[in-house]
Amino acid sequence: MDVDSLASGAAAIGVLADPTRRALYEYVAAQPDAVGRDATAAALGIAKHTVSFHLDRLAEEGLLEVEFRRLSGRSGPGAGRPSKLYRRSPREFAVTLPPRRYDLVGDILAAAVRRAGAGEDLDAALAESAHCEGRSVAGEAAGVSERAGLPDLARVLAGQGYEPSLSPDAVALENCPFDALAQKHTALVCGLNRSFVQGVADGLGCAGATAHLEPDPGRCCVTVRTDGQADRRGE
Repeated sequence: MDVDSLASGAAAIGVLADPTRRALYEYVAAQPDAVGRDATAAALGIAKHTVSFHLDRLAEEGLLEVEFRRLSGRSGPGAGRPSKLYRRSPREFAVTLPPRRYDLVGDILAAAVRRAGAGEDLDAALAESAHCEGRSVAGEAAGVSERAGLPDLARVLAGQGYEPSLSPDAVALENCPFDALAQKHTALVCGLNRSFVQGVADGLGCAGATAHLEPDPGRCCVTVRTDGQADRRGE
């Protein structure tokens, strides 16, 4: 999770700490259709001006969506002004500290299953799917130097939750975004992890950067080193 996503998610979830907002959100989310302020105020026994203020705050944070519609179903002169209605937003919010990216592992595994179903060797499909996903992440990165180096790689991996530590010839990854899965399925997840990180490096064009497995308690199992600086402890 990058800094902007963390800030956005934390702000949105933080507004639900207020009990009134939480009650309003839960009520709107439980309705089969968008609801207005009058109906919400009547259902919860809260003053309309209070309901209006808090519903708009929930909408500002992206937790609710707003639409305008005439509840009478009529149109034309005399039909009245459209009502402001609220419904739960389809946007998902999640804040995890340290950052976790189990969705990324899921995407990689799904892609590997598709490749294996088409006849590719499973191990090769897993490695290639992880590498392709890494290259895709690199391709979407903005502000990368024309001749990308380890600082560029560290910045992109930071956006994926790795909490990189940069030295002149290496990028150590202090956080494993797949921690719970890595503890249960170490060989599988760490292998995918290395292939993914290598894919990011290759996609950025980081010449001579190689991802190595260097397990160390309390941190990610992967370290990226430049040619001639590889530490073979985990290989």
